[in-house]
Amino acid sequence: MEPADRTTTTAATTAPPRLAPFAQPAPGAGAGAAAARAYAESVARTVWGGPGREVREEDVVDLLLVVSELVTNAIRHGGGLAGFEALPTEEGLRIAVHDHSAVVPRAVYAFPATHPGGGYGWPLVARLARDIAVEARPQGGKTISALVPLRAAGAP
Repeated sequence: MEPADRTTTTAATTAPPRLAPFAQPAPGAGAGAAAARAYAESVARTVWGGPGREVREEDVVDLLLVVSELVTNAIRHGGGLAGFEALPTEEGLRIAVHDHSAVVPRAVYAFPATHPGGGYGWPLVARLARDIAVEARPQGGKTISALVPLRAAGAP
């Protein structure tokens, strides 16, 4: 399967269905990758998982990698982080990274075949996440969202 099959680009910003809000505020503008990772892990462990349904450790590692890549790209290439969300769904955690740039990453349209000193992040995100979307924000910039699947510990 080509990773581009799981990536969409749209003009409107709409929230995915079945999302429950988390009680703590998400990292906002100016936050870094470490704050976003800590927030996403907290949501995964306390809201998605919780007592009696702990999340698989390897899925948490995948989540943290996806968050790191998308937040770092927003900071380096998107004019800075404008906001971050981690929203639990039945399938896992939908993360949304908001930045200040309307430029859509080239890899969305043409999956990179070579890596001249960089460019490993998007293939990693495409491998570990699904339902990746790039959406223009009404106030400027864009949101890149992705669903990172989570499984309960002990599940196949």
